[in-house]
Amino acid sequence: MASFSFRPQGVCSQEILFDVDAQGRVHNVQFIGGCPGNLTAIGKLVEGADARQIATLLKGNDCAGKGTSCADQLARALEEAIKK
Repeated sequence: MASFSFRPQGVCSQEILFDVDAQGRVHNVQFIGGCPGNLTAIGKLVEGADARQIATLLKGNDCAGKGTSCADQLARALEEAIKK
């Protein structure tokens, strides 16, 4: 299992930590900073899911007209992880 750290841009959270296993499934998503209830829920919802599917599902999600969101930033982080 590979561990990743991602510095989001344009959102309240300051860091996203997560693991991706050999089958491409997401585990242990943790947001540092941001809205704890919502971000903990995202982590629970994506646990064990396919990283590519989650990236597709969450990409482009907007928060308050910022043009991004913590969910969108997670999608971007997963896309980077998939490339590695």
